[in-house]
Amino acid sequence: MKKTIWIVDDDDSIRWVLEKALAREGLVTRSFRQPDEVMQALDEDGELPQVLVSDIRMNGASGLDLLQTVKLRLPSLPVIIMTAFSDLDSAVAAFKGGAFEYLAKPFDLSKAVELIRRALEESERETTVEQIQDVETEILGHAAAMQEVFRAIGRLSQSSVTVLITGESGSGKELVARALHKHSPRVNQPFIALNTAAIPKDLLESELFGHERGAFTGAQSSRRGRFEQAEGGTLFLDEIGDMPFDLQTRLLRVLSDGHFYRVGGHQPLKANVRLIAATHQNLEERVKEGVFREDLFHRLNVIRLRVPSLRERREDIPVLAKHFLLQSAKQLGVDAKRLSDQALNFISGLDFPGNVRQLENLCNWITVMAPGQVVEVVDLPSELMPNSYSGMSHTQGAAHNDGTLRAPIEGISWNELLELKASEMLQDDIPEIMNVMSRDFESVLIRAALKHTHGRKNDAAIRLGIGRNTISRKIQELGIEGAKDE
Repeated sequence: MKKTIWIVDDDDSIRWVLEKALAREGLVTRSFRQPDEVMQALDEDGELPQVLVSDIRMNGASGLDLLQTVKLRLPSLPVIIMTAFSDLDSAVAAFKGGAFEYLAKPFDLSKAVELIRRALEESERETTVEQIQDVETEILGHAAAMQEVFRAIGRLSQSSVTVLITGESGSGKELVARALHKHSPRVNQPFIALNTAAIPKDLLESELFGHERGAFTGAQSSRRGRFEQAEGGTLFLDEIGDMPFDLQTRLLRVLSDGHFYRVGGHQPLKANVRLIAATHQNLEERVKEGVFREDLFHRLNVIRLRVPSLRERREDIPVLAKHFLLQSAKQLGVDAKRLSDQALNFISGLDFPGNVRQLENLCNWITVMAPGQVVEVVDLPSELMPNSYSGMSHTQGAAHNDGTLRAPIEGISWNELLELKASEMLQDDIPEIMNVMSRDFESVLIRAALKHTHGRKNDAAIRLGIGRNTISRKIQELGIEGAKDE
């Protein structure tokens, strides 16, 4: 049976108007006067709506109660709550209850249809996202750079060879290590991970190899190290480039003959462990600097796997963001937020120097801090806006051959970015915004023109369509350097 849009309102005229408007769009509707009729239809007919549009206040019933009941049975169903302007406090409660959006009465019919269409699109996307959530996900990604990683994991699936994983911090090196273990003959044995940079130098040896009772002050009992804990399985050593030089020698010995001693021990122990190491550093350079053993490097560098940065796989950002939003919502016990198409385009253009980990943190922030269920660009952290945070730069716009500028983000115009900046300044109560933004605008134009003309201000004035005296005065007022008379 085809899914339909369900409309719930005790006002006959509202139902009629929405039915006709949606029918003109080729959309199928089903109308109800009371929430009880909706629940009866769910129980008896077995039909499921694709979108539910409900009034918030009806005679003898509440749209909020209906929302709560429906969400328990159909958690992914987009529900639009219709409310009068005086009911905006109730609209807040609707969002807390998991509403997709609210529609204020009296509403513009075209905007109502547009909102319902957005909810339909979300309903269709939700099926795919739920499939992602239901599968025990190791690594998400469709980008060509990630496909190379997946192919390598597949080729190594029948091997226990040592692997060195390289890549920037936060790019997902441990996820790759876990995937290598899961798709290896050792899958039913332990996977033990240790970040060598996070353990103090004087404790790292004991962490790796264990210790005997009385080996040092405080060693009141014997303790197994990570090599013993990983027996038969995989030991993952993250940030191997930071391992102290003397411990590198002990690790090399284990890799060479498969034996090691606990701290304070005299009996050699046999290690049956697959080693996977990871680093964000250039180990060849570390070897040249004399802080990493060359023989250990060659022992580790049997198979090298490079994990691409997030900016090398931007097409994966939407699916990763949806996954992290679902994940964080599940942890907090709330409904998952949804990024609008513009917000998704916006974050897909960010550089994310912290890579996947930074995107995950952003999604956690959105889950807790962003208003409403559908997150727009203006709802994102202010430090993500252009020129507001040097640590997270944005893909820059470029010039067409005709001199016009491309928008830096697909789907978001320069006017919209300008409006966002103005809104931010207004919220911060910055005085004389018109003067501030006008100076910034003129400065950007003149600097761009001077760069284009290699500093020749007369040529720049001609390109900008202003007089020579005007550009000279502006250059002096704005403190622009590098201009030449010829």
